[in-house]
Amino acid sequence: MALFDLPLDELEHYAPRVPVQPDFDEFWSSTLAEARLHDLAVALEPVDNGLAVIDTFDVSFAGFAGDRVRAWLHLPRGASGRLPVIVEFAGYGSGRGLAHQNTIYAQAGYAHLVTDNRGQGQWTVGDTPDPSPASGTGPIGGYLTRGITAPGDHYYRRLFTDAVRAVDAVATLANVDASRIMVAGASQGGAIALAAAALHPAVFAAMIDIPFLCHVDRAVRITDRLPYREVVDYLARYRDREGVALRTLSYFDGANFAPRITTEALYSVALMDTTCPPSTVYAAYNAHAGPKEIAVYPFNDHEGGGEFHRVRQLEWLGRVLSRPSPGVTSS
Repeated sequence: MALFDLPLDELEHYAPRVPVQPDFDEFWSSTLAEARLHDLAVALEPVDNGLAVIDTFDVSFAGFAGDRVRAWLHLPRGASGRLPVIVEFAGYGSGRGLAHQNTIYAQAGYAHLVTDNRGQGQWTVGDTPDPSPASGTGPIGGYLTRGITAPGDHYYRRLFTDAVRAVDAVATLANVDASRIMVAGASQGGAIALAAAALHPAVFAAMIDIPFLCHVDRAVRITDRLPYREVVDYLARYRDREGVALRTLSYFDGANFAPRITTEALYSVALMDTTCPPSTVYAAYNAHAGPKEIAVYPFNDHEGGGEFHRVRQLEWLGRVLSRPSPGVTSS
């Protein structure tokens, strides 16, 4: 492992022209309008997580096409009033996990919604299927090539829509402060958080760590690590589909969502990250339209800042939440 991308002084000013389709905004507005035709039908059931200081609820709501999406809601036991909430999205191949996992934000005093990734769950347990007719594994496997020849069929259209509906759902909960909804995630979760922050006006702040799916046309050319390798393998087999595949992926590129985000954000990047190369992270970060800061980990690969970064996040959350609330913007 060694530095392989641009030096830091160049990364800090890196502003590539990332292809954005002229109907990008209409594509997403129509996608979300279609999803919102389905009643959210939010349901909560308390579960025994075996923990003494955290209450956990099994949450479900209607996501893309009305499909039921699962999540865990963690609350600090004994908390009263409406709490700021962090909606967290999981990494590639991961689901929401078990009820006792990933409760750090509730331990810190926040409401914490841990969302499932439809059709995923190889690394941590997932409980949400992907029933879409377009959900079949692509010719190379994985999620990145599912529906790669048409943006309307692509897997990430469904997953990003689920994320926006998760924000819709959490805003309805009685113990949540709907003016203090934050989104968070690392790697694939960072890509989802980018999309949710851009697409939902109620998002108050975002924590976007080592994000995947940014500046995709560069990523597939400078790293051979998965998941980007799925696209490389696909195009190595289907040599005539480069244009259509990269056009489809541009609808899900974080560097195209970032200029549409005016909310405050904390990013992180690892300069030896060969899974989500630093230049692709900076392509999104430098395009982010709202207040922002980035934590840089010079000697780390895709593990990023790990628990050291968690300290930074908790400190950042305290600062951001000490400011006056802007109020709720209706969706």
